[in-house]
Amino acid sequence: QVQLVESGGGLVQAGGSLRLSCAASGRTFSSYTRGWFRQAPGKEREFVAAISWSAGRTYYADSVKGRFTISRDNAMNTVYLQMNSLKPEDTAVYSCAAGRILSTGDPAYDYWGQGTQVTVSS
Repeated sequence: QVQLVESGGGLVQAGGSLRLSCAASGRTFSSYTRGWFRQAPGKEREFVAAISWSAGRTYYADSVKGRFTISRDNAMNTVYLQMNSLKPEDTAVYSCAAGRILSTGDPAYDYWGQGTQVTVSS
């Protein structure tokens, strides 16, 4: 059974940092694009960041560019999201995903985790 499991979420003050991890099991995702999305209460899910299978290309939403960094360790089948200078508007459930195509759109992703809550207090 394929699983993507996120960890590292929590409560942090504005200006703080968190590092999210997404560990995959059940298959190898070394040839897959990995992405992070988030959904705030009452809002639609939105793209945060994506990284190509070789880590040679990365995409970021404008709202997180310069503050968040996506990385991956194919040997560990894991993708990370380092989040710095967090703002209250970053509060959301963060979910990781895996897909065949490097894309900012969630239909391109075939596998999804359950999500981890990130809450940023002002």
